[in-house]
This record gives sequence, C-alpha cells and structure tokens, in this order.
Amino acid sequence: MMQKSSHKHILVIRLSAMGDVAMTVPVLRAFTQTYPDIKVTVVTKSFFKPFFRDLKNVSVFEADLKGRHSGLLGLWRLAKELKLLKFDVVADFHNVLRSNILKIIFFFFGKQTVQINKGRAEKKALVTGQHFKQLKTSHQRYADVLEGLGFQVDLSNPTFPERASLDEELVTFIGKDTKRWIGVAPFAAFAGKVYPIDLMETVIDDLSKRYKVLLFGAGKEEELLLKKLSENKSQVLNLAGKFSLSQELDIISNLDLMVAMDSGNAHMAAMMGIEVVTIWGVTHPYAGFYPFNQSKQNAALADRKQYPQIPTSVYGKTLPKGYENILRSVSPEQVIAKVEHILT
Repeated sequence: MMQKSSHKHILVIRLSAMGDVAMTVPVLRAFTQTYPDIKVTVVTKSFFKPFFRDLKNVSVFEADLKGRHSGLLGLWRLAKELKLLKFDVVADFHNVLRSNILKIIFFFFGKQTVQINKGRAEKKALVTGQHFKQLKTSHQRYADVLEGLGFQVDLSNPTFPERASLDEELVTFIGKDTKRWIGVAPFAAFAGKVYPIDLMETVIDDLSKRYKVLLFGAGKEEELLLKKLSENKSQVLNLAGKFSLSQELDIISNLDLMVAMDSGNAHMAAMMGIEVVTIWGVTHPYAGFYPFNQSKQNAALADRKQYPQIPTSVYGKTLPKGYENILRSVSPEQVIAKVEHILT
C-alpha cells in the first residue's frame, strides 16, 4: 500500500483499560510494518509500557494521570510536554473526556486530531435488543482512525513476535519438562464475566492431567483464590503477584493456549499470536471486543436461549435479576473440548 500522508510522527492516545490498550498492539504492529519510516508515540499509563516493547519505531510516553497529569492543569502540563516531541498529528484511540480536552489544546497548537468512532448508537441498539449482529471490531475502529490520517492499515495478514527467551527466575519457577503450557486467567472486572470458581477448578483439574497449567491474576483477592486452586497440584502453578508484567508477557508468549474471560488477559495473549479460548457470560463477541485473529469456534458462549438479554451491556457491568448463574450455562466439558480441539 502506498503512503498517502506526509506525516512523519503520529501521537497515539489510549490511556486505559488493559484490554483496550492491548488491542492497539496488533494494529500498531501492522502499521509499523507497512510504514516503517513513521515514528509513533503512544500516550498511555506506565504500567502498559511493556505491551509495546517489540514494536519498531514505537515509543511510549507515560501519562501520570494520578499525579502530575491529573486534572485540567495536569492535562495542560501533559499537552505542553507532548508538544516538545514535535509530533505531526494525533490518533485518539480513546475518545473520552481527557483525550477530548487534549484535542482542544492540540487544536490551539495547530495539530490535527482524528478520533475513534466508538459506535455508541450501534452498541446501545445491540444491548437493548434492537438488533443482534456483529459490530465493527475495536481493532478495525483503531485502523479507521489511522486511515483518517491518510494511512491504510491491513489487519488481514498479521504477524506476531517470536516466543520470548525466559530468564533464569522464570525457568526455575516453571520448570523444564516437555508438557504443553496452558494459561488460565479466570477473572474479569465484573461478576457477570467471571466463570464460577468451582467450574473453573473442574477445568483446571482436568487439563492438569495432560498439561502444565499456569494461573494468571492480580490483586490480593485473586492471589488467594489462585493459591487455593493450585495447592497440592504439581502441574498447576500460581503466577499471581510473583512476576512483573514484562515477565508475564514472556510467559504468555511461550504458552500453547490461553483460557480466559472477556478480559485483558485474553487480549494480551491474542496480541502475541497465542490461541485463546474465551468464556463469555453477559457480554458477547458481537460488541466488537473479540480477541484479535481468533477463530469464532474458540468462544464458549453462555446460552442465549436461556438468557435472551445477552449481551446485557457492552462491558459487562449489567447483571439483570435472574442472570446471576448465567455462566453455569457453559459447562466445563465445553471449555475442555475447545482446548482439546485446538491442541490435538
């Protein structure tokens, strides 16, 4: 594809959340491969910086949204600091209050901003039952922003990073046996997206008979739950709270498969080219947040005949009365069968 733009430095804004930031990575990888001479600066939280570590000509500017860049004065300070980078145009992948304020400031700096169209009306129609159809993916919406700046990005033939070499600490913890590695990330931001822990234990116990199972989570509560799931199970390892995000990405890049909810871990695995089996409760892939480049057969979906309001919301915040056991309509056998289909 030919470059239609004279821009040499693009500022990309995507401040949060984890899954949404991870979804920018395949898009920016495709962009940098097509336009290797264009510099990209991503403005995001410092925690997400490792996501972009293998992208050539991409750097991260760390936004301190709870410190020096908080509030209106902080955003003004952030804009002035960014101006020093001498970027040409802005790709706003977020389109929230903070990025809209930055857009106004950048306008007075003489900088063009193209913002993501989140398709809010379409998504509202989806969750209110006005229609039930596949919406444009977030990945394509990001690519559309870049197209608005004059750059065509093709997501149909993706490439992914090589498996990372594990450091000595990781090798010692995980071991060197030849069993295949399956990651399991059983948590999500909202209850309607979290597979019941007793059913997940059944999945883990079955898979650990044939594979090494690595458990991913964050925060004290998740650490304690994963500790219980891994106790007295030599082939189940709890990674929660033990390693940095960069180390976890190294591990994920070496997985044979990830089992995850509609959550950030699914997108982290997908951005690295790892097969992902996703378990869906009150949300649905039609909203556009399905992990990148994954077969639709990899999704274990809650029973929509039994729970016709699916999706109840775009992000899973809404759990209608009577839907508390929605994820029990996905049996452990269904999840295990999808894993085995991929690995055999």
